[in-house]
This record gives sequence, C-alpha cells and structure tokens, in this order.
Amino acid sequence: MTTGTAPLYLTGHMAPVPDEIESYELPMTGALPPELTGRYLRNGPNPLPGQDPGHWFAGHGMLHGVRLREGRAEWYRNRWVRTSALAGKPFIAEDGTIDRAAVVANTHVIEHAGRLLALVESGFPHEVTGELETVGPVDFDGKLTTAMTAHPKADPATGELHFFGYGFTPPYVTYHRLSADGQLVASAPIDVPGPTMMHDFAITEHHAVFLDLPMTFQLRPRMPYAWSDEYGARLGVMPLDRPGEVRWFEIDPCYVFHVGNAHEDAAGRIVLDLARYSRDGIHTIWESIGSPAHPAGPGAAAAVTGLARMHRFTLDPATGTASAVELDDRGIEFPTVDDHRVGRSSRYLYAVADTGRSSAIVRFDGQLGATAAHELGPDMVAGEAVFVPAADPDRAEDDGWLLSITTRRDGGASQLLVLDATDVAGEPVAAVTLPRGVPAGFHGSWIAD
Repeated sequence: MTTGTAPLYLTGHMAPVPDEIESYELPMTGALPPELTGRYLRNGPNPLPGQDPGHWFAGHGMLHGVRLREGRAEWYRNRWVRTSALAGKPFIAEDGTIDRAAVVANTHVIEHAGRLLALVESGFPHEVTGELETVGPVDFDGKLTTAMTAHPKADPATGELHFFGYGFTPPYVTYHRLSADGQLVASAPIDVPGPTMMHDFAITEHHAVFLDLPMTFQLRPRMPYAWSDEYGARLGVMPLDRPGEVRWFEIDPCYVFHVGNAHEDAAGRIVLDLARYSRDGIHTIWESIGSPAHPAGPGAAAAVTGLARMHRFTLDPATGTASAVELDDRGIEFPTVDDHRVGRSSRYLYAVADTGRSSAIVRFDGQLGATAAHELGPDMVAGEAVFVPAADPDRAEDDGWLLSITTRRDGGASQLLVLDATDVAGEPVAAVTLPRGVPAGFHGSWIAD
C-alpha cells in the first residue's frame, strides 16, 4: 500500500494506519504545564486496510487522542468513527434516497453542550465518548435534515453554535443555530445560484459570513467537486437576528477552505482573515491530493506549491464593496485562533506552513504585521495548531499553548508538540512521544476537564 506506485495520500506521513491501539504513560521531553489537564483529540481520514478511497478527503474518519493530566501524558488511543459507511452502507441508496448517517465523519471533532461530535460536511455529526468510542449519528431530535459543516462556530459570549449545511440539491445551503444547551433553534435557507462546495464560514458578534465560491458539484472521478469558471465568487453577510437575509459582496474568483477569524471594526465593516487559494492554486492542490502520483514525483511538489496565502478581506456595507490584501507570502493552511476570540477582534492567528523542504507552525501578529515561526526542519510535518489558553482570567491574548501532532515525512514517528504561544519560535515546552506514526489529518480540539 505504500509502494512507489501508491497514491500520494496513501504514502509517507499521509499513509493510513491499519489498526486501533492504545498506550499508557507516554514518554516525553520537557515538562507539561499542569494546567493542560484534558484531552487533545484530532480527526482525519484513514481508510480500512487495503482500501483506496480515490482521494485523501474520502477516507473513513479516525480519531487520535492524547490524555494529559497534571503534567503526565496518561494515554494515547486511536479509533475509527464507526459510521454506517464504515460498515459498507452507501450514502445514496438504489432508490435515490440519501442516508446522512452513511458518511466518513473524518474532518473535525468538537464539544458542544456536553457532547463530543465527529464532523464531516457531507452528513450528520456522530457522537463519540471521551475514550473515542462511537455512540452514533446525531440529528438533534430529527430537526436537522441537511448536512452539517465540519466548521461550526461557537459564540464565546452566548455559547450558541452557528453552522450550516450544503448539498448538491436545493436548497444548496442552509444556516442553522444550536442553543447553548444543544437544541436546534433556528434554520433558514441561504440563496445561492448552484451547488457550491462551502467548506467553512465565519461569524462576528452580530453577523454570519458565507463563502459562495466557484468550487461546484460536478460528476467526475474521485471527488465530485471542481473549479467552475462560470460560477463567480462572492461573500455574504447575514445578520444573526435575521436568518436567511444575506447581502452579497462580489470578489475576484478564488477558493477558501479555512477561515482564521472575522470581526466588526469601529466603522461597522466586516474584517475577514482567511487562507485564500488562487484558481491555479486550488486546482493544483485539489488534483495532487487525489493524484496517483508517488510523493517523490510531481504530486508532492504540487501539493506544496498550491498552498493558500493568508489574506484579509474588508466588506464595507456603506459602499457595498469588498477589498482584499495579502498578509503574508508564505504558503499556509489550517489557520486557527483562540476560541475566546471567535467573531471578535484578535491580534494573533496561527497556521501551518510547508515549503516541501521544511514545515513550521506560524504565528501572525496583526498589530505588528509580523510573523514568528517554529521551524521543524526537513523531516517533520506539522498538523493544525490548537490554541489552549492559560487559566489566568487576566491573561494576555497569546498567554497559553499551541498543541500540534507532528509526524515524520516518512510516517515513521509522531509527537504531540506543546509550544509556548507567546514564544512560538522558541524551544518546545514539551514533546510527548506517541507510540506510532500518526497520519496527517485535518482538525482537532482541546477538551479541558
């Protein structure tokens, strides 16, 4: 499965693992801060042994977890998310009906209202336990009838969870809101012209921001979405107290997988920081991560050169116009922010950079316009960096830690890396040695006790 003829997404640091294991009292270097007491959980694609899903995005979901408590790394374990798709049930039945529980649940894992949810944008979330065992699909008492994005946004002031679902039949996009106690309390269709692939969105204190961009549903091999030169690109601003009422702002064609953050400035404008792909960039990376190329060949280089660049969009309701500026010229992905700053002005964003020769965890300082990077060298690849705040209620915005699973490019070994977020470029606070190489994945969360 990892020979020279294997697809890029089945080799090296992306190669899936064949089984579920657990290990206790993990070795480490450095010292874990006692405040880090909880679980770091991360989701990602991991097909069953012998399977080729045809694209990196299509592998079955697998959760990897590390339990930290009072300076110790108590355990690591990994578990497939046991969806009906894992058991072989099709998403679309012979009679054309859609089973939104028959999904791979491979993209994110979050906590809301006491539930841990494994997410993928094509269907229902799946509840899992703190030990990563699957409970089952969740449709919020039958009220959720669309898919659920893997990138919901929790409002830090209200505790509400804002999200949406998209699909290839009308209504193509639907907005939803969960109350702080986990009840689905609002749903409204969002008017878009066709079956767009809307991976992420943003919220501010008073608005949701939708990304109606030209990756659209198309019947094609491996993954049925591709760039459309005809579709156009726009950003939509919806008042949270008026679901479904959206004002659209036209922008130059591009694509966005991931938003860093958004906020409203003093002039009432919407400021949106995100990882922007050009037309050629998204085509390059989209094809390379579904390519049969071996990582020593053109597929690996393409995956790196196609990375996004951090951009800031400003949407001005007074003029009805949108402007954009590039914040940094390095290739990045997986932008993150302190969860307590979601929808509010934030000085710092974090992301993963990769040149193909070196990987790094990067901090963007919006106040100084500067970046700092923790360089991992040529042999290691960083995963998404999750910010964990320090316990001090009077802390500075960056007072806390960054957690990331790093993996050797050959897939041979992994660590849970802990960085001081105030000194990203400095030496790690701690590095927990994991009992196996953990494949490159997508998104995770810190679940504090």
